[in-house]
Amino acid sequence: MLNAAMISKWHVHAGGYANELKKSGKVDIKVVWDDDIERGSKWAAELGAEFEPDLTKLLARDDIEAVFCDTPTTAHKDIIIAAAKAGKHIFTEKALCPTVAECLEVKKAVEEAGVIFTISFPERFYPIFKLAKSLIDAGAFGKISTIRRRKAHSGVSGHWLPEYWFEEKDAAGGAMMDLGCHPMYDLAYFGGKVKRITGMFNAPLGSKVDENAVSIMEFENGIIGIAETGFMSAASPEIFEIYGTEGTLIRHGDDIKVRSSKLAPFTNDWIRPTLPSAGPAPIMQFVDACINKTAAPELCTIDDAIDLTRLLENAYIADRTNSIVTF
Repeated sequence: MLNAAMISKWHVHAGGYANELKKSGKVDIKVVWDDDIERGSKWAAELGAEFEPDLTKLLARDDIEAVFCDTPTTAHKDIIIAAAKAGKHIFTEKALCPTVAECLEVKKAVEEAGVIFTISFPERFYPIFKLAKSLIDAGAFGKISTIRRRKAHSGVSGHWLPEYWFEEKDAAGGAMMDLGCHPMYDLAYFGGKVKRITGMFNAPLGSKVDENAVSIMEFENGIIGIAETGFMSAASPEIFEIYGTEGTLIRHGDDIKVRSSKLAPFTNDWIRPTLPSAGPAPIMQFVDACINKTAAPELCTIDDAIDLTRLLENAYIADRTNSIVTF
């Protein structure tokens, strides 16, 4: 059993994470901290846990082995560094920090403390992305030219995201900094190192942060990646496309099809592939690593977190300066 603390219910995923941890039977959520005392106290009561308004006291407790950080993005650096220095293992919501410089401070603290760190990159373990990676590794697409990933919802247009979600001082950005993390870390997984990036973000419905965002990047291997996201799409399906000289993968919602010359002479037509099983969610990989005292889970490490922030930070710079940022 892992003795843990939930650090803030600010993030909209915090409640889901706590429920997943309790349902697993592997985690004892002993205490909650939140800078909003009313919100934190209510959540602690719902979880059957203590509420501790003093974060320093919480981190000093010997009975807490790990923390799950769901604070505002701009608060991550100081809180995660404090947790690392206190010897607590750390699971955090994405993005790690708004800037690479801040991420590097976190990395230094985590490595010096020798604690396990995991960031929430769940899509890297979804069946469709496991399939895509295996096809890429098998050369099914030949020389890849373009990878496109779209993930958008109606958080603003449907009026269901909390108002505080649009405060840049807390969230560090809008749609791209939040939901856009998924397309960004997906593209980084398949494309490798980025050579240059640009972004175009706007807010047609009047939010204080971006509501509609597209980022385009060129990888060192020549692949062009397109990351699309937004808070104003009424019914946007999950879209994932790979185009190459020898094959194509297209996913629009639940419709997934692949075509590849590598499949000849068996077929020259589109096929509906059998998907592999999903991998464990990063949060449960983290829990198992803490309990079993093993290495941090792969594909959601501190360096993966830094790679994501590098894309986000420079995409926002590119949008603000109407430029292309070269790495």
